[in-house]
Amino acid sequence: MELCKGWLVPGTHVKSPNFNHRPDSVSVDLLVIHNISLPPGQFGGDHVERFFQNRLDKSEHPFFEEIEGLEVSSHFYIKRTGEIIQFVSTEERAWHAGVSVFDGQENCNDFSIGIELEGTDDLPYETAQYQSLVELTEVIRKAYPAITKERITGHCHIAPGRKTDPGAAFDWHHYLGQLGQDL
Repeated sequence: MELCKGWLVPGTHVKSPNFNHRPDSVSVDLLVIHNISLPPGQFGGDHVERFFQNRLDKSEHPFFEEIEGLEVSSHFYIKRTGEIIQFVSTEERAWHAGVSVFDGQENCNDFSIGIELEGTDDLPYETAQYQSLVELTEVIRKAYPAITKERITGHCHIAPGRKTDPGAAFDWHHYLGQLGQDL
């Protein structure tokens, strides 16, 4: 795998309309790990893909009515099977972090890449997800060497009090321990 013009090659691309250009003076130097499941706590299906494309049918589940009208995206989504789906080029700003701050710098969407894991805060992630996450992280770090291990964080760390993902079930030690040395 590699990034070509911000797109994972080879890869599955499901383009989201929920993105815009990064500010000209900003370089990408942060990786943010998230989790998502739609409906909450349920896995499988294509609800997340449709949510990131603004195509989620609110009549399919009561929770979908609560999130109707939200326009969000992530650069990548890793399903429980380890399958990676890309929604937004890494050269563009995906709308994954919301109100956020890292190391004193606000608006993390401007300078970060977001990866969503299919999961919840309190259920263990699958081995296949960690394998794909490690491989994807190394591809991203090769293209964006400013993303050191110290600049890989969770949504909970950049939006404390507002977000809790990837949650207590995410094994940071295992994940970071599998990454190679900083470039």
